[in-house]
Amino acid sequence: MDSTVEQSDPNIVGSVGGGGEGTGTSSASAATEGGQSTTVSAAPPSRYESQKRRDWNTFLQYLRNHKPPLTLARCSGAHVIEFLKYLDQFGKTKVHVTGCQYFGHPNPPAPCACPLKQAWGSLDALIGRLRAAYEENGGKPESNPFGAKAVRIYLREVRESQAKARGIPYEKKKRKRPSTSSSVVTAGSAIAAEGGGSGGDGDASGGDGVIGQQPPTAPNTTV
Repeated sequence: MDSTVEQSDPNIVGSVGGGGEGTGTSSASAATEGGQSTTVSAAPPSRYESQKRRDWNTFLQYLRNHKPPLTLARCSGAHVIEFLKYLDQFGKTKVHVTGCQYFGHPNPPAPCACPLKQAWGSLDALIGRLRAAYEENGGKPESNPFGAKAVRIYLREVRESQAKARGIPYEKKKRKRPSTSSSVVTAGSAIAAEGGGSGGDGDASGGDGVIGQQPPTAPNTTV
């Protein structure tokens, strides 16, 4: 199914700026005990929230420009994959084709004619933001097209193919586990404590990647 973007696209995937956002901060007046009023400025949205809003507006624009136009209710995992493929034209990551002499080379010594695409990490982060935005805008988790199995499979295939083409394996971060010696010390301290009470604190670790690509706008682009 073809879709044509008839207007200039807002910046996509980690861009700065974009439609649908104000630049100022909202304010409200609050009464004090002395009868005077004071202005309280609302905190600006975080970088993640701002980017999520831009991504969501970009996807809605994509649906409106789709041929034929699509509604959010009819959007499926297949349409999400189509959207991700459409974004490749704005990519900045060199992905070597099988016949390229630099296929699998992490640091090519010279340029080549291989295409630029969106990096797997950018697409993965984008889907995470759109999946959250869908439910924040009234969508049901069980019908979320961004969480469809087909989308997960597509992202896994992109990750594996780019790892081979670029010679850069993608490895999952492993959670740190407490060492045996520290566990023994904690257990000994609990036994020695008076009153026979015991307690434990959990320690979790995690990380979020921040994507910061700024693809150019491209009017009259056909997928």
